[in-house]
Amino acid sequence: MKSRKIRVSPQERVKRSAEVTRRLHKLYPEADCALEHDSALKLLVATILSAQCTDERVNMVTPALFARYPTARELAAANPSDVEAIIRSTGFFRNKAKNLIGAARVICDRFNGEVPATMDDLLQLPGVARKTANVILGTWFKKNEGVVVDTHIGRLSHRLGLTWRSRDDKDAVKIEQDLMVVLPRDEWTFVGHALIWHGRKVCAARKPACDQCTLSNICPSAFSFDGKPAARVGASQGRKPASKRIAGTSRAARAKPKPARARTSGKASGKRAPR
Repeated sequence: MKSRKIRVSPQERVKRSAEVTRRLHKLYPEADCALEHDSALKLLVATILSAQCTDERVNMVTPALFARYPTARELAAANPSDVEAIIRSTGFFRNKAKNLIGAARVICDRFNGEVPATMDDLLQLPGVARKTANVILGTWFKKNEGVVVDTHIGRLSHRLGLTWRSRDDKDAVKIEQDLMVVLPRDEWTFVGHALIWHGRKVCAARKPACDQCTLSNICPSAFSFDGKPAARVGASQGRKPASKRIAGTSRAARAKPKPARARTSGKASGKRAPR
């Protein structure tokens, strides 16, 4: 579903992004990746598993997976069915198992068993697109090569008016490009983590808690739903409330039927009835 685009000047957008960043630092000073890991490989595996899956579920699955395959070489030699059985609950487990094993093999064959530390090299790994590469680079290697754009960041970027070239909140490529313009480079990773936290805790997709949001007075979409202005009090005056309407019936169905006009035969009317 498309969000309403917020039209503001470039100067206002940069000013707002700076204030958003300042408040996020105050609100979430420890914002970090929610995926549990202690190595680049474990973060890579967890990030691949997190596609269409919650971080909580991934964190429940990865301990058993890492206990069975602690290194890239062991994962590269894994039987796909064994990996599938461990990660089944994360969804899309066959494709994810294929990508995990494939990525481990490329790491062993091309990068001496170590997760690469550049964008170009990471993008050679099966199952790794720019979003995953940004997670690895920013979170583990502390390199701000781009901004992670997931569902939360895409949604909040639109609501806060930080993106202007994207089609909607699913247009990750354009959203990332816009965020890289309005945010200082040294804040790219932090703001990504903080927006995810804020999206989960406050700015939910269907019912954002604007009354509890510390960004509401600088958010163009505050107190609205899906980017559309909230209905004003009295805007529906003159219209019957839904509770008083007949549920499940249309206006046409509720209309009183007109009495049927009696048809007369040709003999009674003096006219010949059509054949």
